Amino acid sequence: MKFVTSDTHFFDAGLMNHPNFAPARQNFFQVEDMNQAIIDAWNKVVSPIDTVYHCGDIGIFYKHGSKEEMLKILKQLHGNIIFVKGNHDSQDFFKYLAANNYRIENQQLKFSFHYVGAYFKYDHRQYFLTHYPLIFGITPNSINLHGHIHHNSVDIKENINVGIDSADFDYFPTDRQPDFGAPLSMKQIEYLVNAKKNDFAKRA
Repeated sequence: MKFVTSDTHFFDAGLMNHPNFAPARQNFFQVEDMNQAIIDAWNKVVSPIDTVYHCGDIGIFYKHGSKEEMLKILKQLHGNIIFVKGNHDSQDFFKYLAANNYRIENQQLKFSFHYVGAYFKYDHRQYFLTHYPLIFGITPNSINLHGHIHHNSVDIKENINVGIDSADFDYFPTDRQPDFGAPLSMKQIEYLVNAKKNDFAKRA
């Protein structure tokens, strides 16, 4: 199965002090507890052989951790992870991950890397995965999955914020809200795409 996420911001103690930017992170007093909650939520929904597209800003380990500690966390996450570079991700760290790459049980590489964006088709739609929101114009079958803006939403129906702090998750009913830190399945992505489209249709 495919999953998508963004802006995990492991080790980012600073976000724990921004209630408007990252409200769910206010539930944690220690960055280690926040890290573990993300790991647990991720592994609850992702199997060891699934694929997760991560749209950038993996962690702020250079302030409160180390490359070695960040790698230790990433090794705990299920699946193979395809990274799109975010503004807090460095080429040096991607090279470090590549040097420590390995194959998981289905023989996929644990880590793959894209420096600008990734792309795949699913259920007759084209999905463009970027860190920063991508403005298309009128594109009936193209969707941009992005992160970067945390608890905000782009006011365009073709843009879906998949970051773990996303305001677009408000489209989910209360009983279907993803756990904090959990990547979204394509079924959940499709739900958000349709819910946002319907919301915009009501505004017309």
